[in-house]
Amino acid sequence: MRWRMPWRHALPLHVAHDSGTGPVVVLLHGIASSSVTFQNLVPLIEPDHRCISIDLLGFGGSPVVDDCDYTLADHVAAIHRTVRSLRLREPFVLVGHSMGSLIAARYAARHKREVTKLVLVSPPIYVSPGELSADVDRDVMDLYLRAYRYLRANKEFTLRNARIVERLLPIPQVMDINERTWTPFVKSLQNAIESQTTLSDLAAVDVPVQVVYGVFDEFHSEGTMRIVERMDGVEVHRIAASDHVIGKRLARAVEVAVS
Repeated sequence: MRWRMPWRHALPLHVAHDSGTGPVVVLLHGIASSSVTFQNLVPLIEPDHRCISIDLLGFGGSPVVDDCDYTLADHVAAIHRTVRSLRLREPFVLVGHSMGSLIAARYAARHKREVTKLVLVSPPIYVSPGELSADVDRDVMDLYLRAYRYLRANKEFTLRNARIVERLLPIPQVMDINERTWTPFVKSLQNAIESQTTLSDLAAVDVPVQVVYGVFDEFHSEGTMRIVERMDGVEVHRIAASDHVIGKRLARAVEVAVS
């Protein structure tokens, strides 16, 4: 078995937004996206906070690294290097959306002194289907994992349909999946979402955790959410009339969670 260190050698990631004064809030977007994800959220929290949006490794304005596996450890190492470059003087609130929430959970578990609160928005928290007791939960989990394997194995289909979906989304250019980002997308999907450790990461987090997701979220698992809401220090908030994207209603709920 080949052993490797997390990817640590590139320059800091692209800081897409850094403005406002007050307690710091660091924002991590999800897979196949960029910091555009937070366009409805930043105006709500910026008046009382310093808001920092970071493009994840391989997406948005951040570098694509050919020899990276894009594991959770790789993403966390890149985020940590970027945060250190900002020379923040105080711990911060860490907000992650979608895959960014999985990265945020690992970050908070590994860098405990840096985070005061963890906010997970639309987290795709998955486990092996066999770990869930209800038949419907196992079926849903199996469907997600099969779909992700299909998307990874069928590049032309995935890119073509991504262009169609992008035109339907309420936030312009929120989807960042193309030839440039294909490898980060495929590897992140396989190594950070399908092969995640979020439940154990949350168990290791010492700060308050707020989980916010829409009742129409296309990528959530009720089976794992029932596990999450029973964990110590975790509050789960289901938002009506909201889906996976941070629309205006979901953004208002996240604003409350951040405060």
